[in-house]
Amino acid sequence: MTDSTRKLTPVALTPENFAPYGQIIAATEDGVPFGPDDAQLDLSAGTPRFYIMRLRNRGWTFDTITRHQQVTQCLAAVGGVEWFIAVSAPGEAPSPDKIAAFRVPGDVAVKLHTGTWHVGPFFAPDEADFFNLELADTNIVDHENHDLAKAHGVSLQLDEA
Repeated sequence: MTDSTRKLTPVALTPENFAPYGQIIAATEDGVPFGPDDAQLDLSAGTPRFYIMRLRNRGWTFDTITRHQQVTQCLAAVGGVEWFIAVSAPGEAPSPDKIAAFRVPGDVAVKLHTGTWHVGPFFAPDEADFFNLELADTNIVDHENHDLAKAHGVSLQLDEA
């Protein structure tokens, strides 16, 4: 149980404002050589796993945030659904005021830097599918949570309006 719930307003996703947390991966023409706009991946700590995860809508409020310190992670909506993600830069466990939220268009992917704190995807439909690229055992051996309710007495609620 938390003492309070704070609103967190998502902002539009741009390469500049998302840079501390990761990259935006947009469509490019076929045949363009690899470059800095492509996902700069680190999957060297194990077997890569690319899968489609089906998520149920869990609402807009959270009190836990997660990071993976051995891998970059890529997420994208299947079918063009707009979605939201909350993030904090790699480093020590974040305080609530260090967490930012982004509105992610359904036609891009995000690549999270190794160690980026994150929670989501959040979305409006009852369920949605997401492409996910991480390691085969990320959620078993590389999944560190920070409990915002316990550490700071708050939960955060995305203000989707």
